[in-house]
Amino acid sequence: MSEMAEAIRQLIQEKGYSEDSVRQTIEKALKAAYKRTYGTDENAIVKFNEDMSDVAIYSRKVVLDGVWDPVKEIELEDAKKLAGDDVEEGDEIDILEDPKSFNRSAVSTGKQTAHQGLNETYKNSLMNEYKDKVGEIIIGYHQRERNGNIYLDLGNAGRLEGVLPVKYQSKLEVYEKGDRIKALIVEVKPTNSGVQLVLSRSDPKLVSSILEKEVPEIADGTVEIEKIVRDAGYRTKIAVSSKREEVDPVGACVGLKGVRIQNVIRELLNEKIDVLKYDPDPVVFIKNALSPAQVERVIIMDNDKRQALAIVEDSQFSLAIGRQGQNVRLANRLCDWNIDVKTIEQAEEMDLSAVSTVQNARNLFSDNEESYDEITTVAELPGVDAEVAKLLKNNGIEEIQDFVEAYDNKSINIEGVSQEALDKVNALITENVEFVEEDEEEKAEETSETPATNAQPAKEENDEAGNEEEYFCPECGAKITLDMTHCPNCGVEFEFTDGEE
Repeated sequence: MSEMAEAIRQLIQEKGYSEDSVRQTIEKALKAAYKRTYGTDENAIVKFNEDMSDVAIYSRKVVLDGVWDPVKEIELEDAKKLAGDDVEEGDEIDILEDPKSFNRSAVSTGKQTAHQGLNETYKNSLMNEYKDKVGEIIIGYHQRERNGNIYLDLGNAGRLEGVLPVKYQSKLEVYEKGDRIKALIVEVKPTNSGVQLVLSRSDPKLVSSILEKEVPEIADGTVEIEKIVRDAGYRTKIAVSSKREEVDPVGACVGLKGVRIQNVIRELLNEKIDVLKYDPDPVVFIKNALSPAQVERVIIMDNDKRQALAIVEDSQFSLAIGRQGQNVRLANRLCDWNIDVKTIEQAEEMDLSAVSTVQNARNLFSDNEESYDEITTVAELPGVDAEVAKLLKNNGIEEIQDFVEAYDNKSINIEGVSQEALDKVNALITENVEFVEEDEEEKAEETSETPATNAQPAKEENDEAGNEEEYFCPECGAKITLDMTHCPNCGVEFEFTDGEE
């Protein structure tokens, strides 16, 4: 059985099969050959030595004085010759069989059974190895092409095959036989001979996987990829953000002199890649998403329908739209907004009076984009550390007013919140929050009840002292004069009428 021992050694050490799978396969093969020779395998016993270096098959027979079935029974005299004089009638003895004595058809059956068993074992092994690798990158070599689908050699003696379907190919990429191809695993399927991996060169995850290998800040979680959209072969847009203020997410991805992003571009065969900074403010995000074009203004036309207007210089219009609308189309998908791009002249011809919000008027007429939304809690502060806000809330400091009082009294002592973090929160409050006294709030409410088209004078209590009347915008409360037709702060249009009228 030296040949069998050598086959077992190769299967375990060189082919990588487990001992259990080799044991089961060989046992099935030998029993199949035994059954083909004797018509049954009920009394066939397969025995392996302890180190799995050899195997033998035995016929288990009952000792009788007068045999009817020579396959399962043995004469007492013959049994004594094989096992000694101690053997008695009714005992069972195992008689070694030589597989070489099996007829040719039995040997063929055993080989076929072993081959099928090994194939199934190897297939299961590959399935278990690659089923958890969906979404990972693998490298293969162009082997053949059929109906536009490219088949890749992935090694494993031909048992592992990759297929790059037409629908998953990048539009501008062309490959020749023997070319090295890096692709993303999107599906694992069993075949008759092994396992087939369905691959993709068009999936956005391919870009993120390549970028993660090039940018350590992405691998360690400092920089996050918020979203990727792609027109495979032409252009990819990547929105990134940073968990640390001192780390520039775009700079980290581009690298010194663009080295990192150039490596990604080469892997994608010179596909254009725009890396831009993610921003929760849709106005800022839309501006960034339309890069490389420079956007002058972004106006939110309909927040519910997510419609926005981007205004650009004439020289930037074709760049913002992109070839066949590609740039703005990718920006739409990246931001999840319907973006309409117009030049400054085209925007001036539009009737923007329907854009009723003060924020839209400010975006159109002013460079100072300020938020007039009421902020009452620490968590609502723009740019606040979410973890710090959570810890403050858990310790009873949720409202901004509560924080300010506790901060001024130096009574905040929370584990995990440093003094530097508290100073940052206080700075954000100073920058973004305007505290209004109760009597001022009442005055603002009274002023807001005045129709927007009629600006009324607000007289000082000491008119008798000869002070002149002062006028305030009914929309935002800014100070105005009689010769104005638009508020210099918010842009609202108004006209003056007689107070008694």
